Amino acid sequence: MESQARGGTRWRRFGLVMVPSVAATAVIGVALSQGALAASFAVSGQEFKVSADQLVGEGFVQYGTVVRPAGGEPRAVAVSAFDSADITDLCQSVVIPGIPFLGEVTVRIRAGTDPGNPVEAENLFIDLEQLNADAEFTNIDIGVSVDETTKGPTPSGETVPGSFAQQADRAVLTGIQQTAWATSAGTFKLSDLSLSLHRGENECF
Repeated sequence: MESQARGGTRWRRFGLVMVPSVAATAVIGVALSQGALAASFAVSGQEFKVSADQLVGEGFVQYGTVVRPAGGEPRAVAVSAFDSADITDLCQSVVIPGIPFLGEVTVRIRAGTDPGNPVEAENLFIDLEQLNADAEFTNIDIGVSVDETTKGPTPSGETVPGSFAQQADRAVLTGIQQTAWATSAGTFKLSDLSLSLHRGENECF
């Protein structure tokens, strides 16, 4: 594939590993970085899982950085950021361990179950460790310097100048399953929000 692809590009079971930039960032050791988030906050020591039927994002950029979970070592992540995104049938889950008398408890949030009323996000940043989906990009540029991106939100947090990034005018992801350390958005409208607690592990996937 050419470094710049015009039009629509589909990657079956999309799972991007941003080895060059992630490794370089980790070596530099930005231990105090909290990730490329729209608003800085201390990242918890737990990952969480997110699934969705579809995400339609306008203005997409992806690059590597590092998060430092509370009580843990720095972790390399791939940041996916969107100017705006509509998300259908969103599920988010996290397992909370060691609750007295109960043991593990799973907290699950669902929203946007009606395709006509999806979850809406603006200036969305997701710090990912793993992602599986089908993906289609419009006007994608692969191998852009992270400090020269022109699409999607401006990369923030600690990045290595000249390191790998990719960007697109539009990204459509379906069948999403992802593991993340943090999510941040300027606005996050959760339609038909439902929160439930489950004993034991009962995650989104």
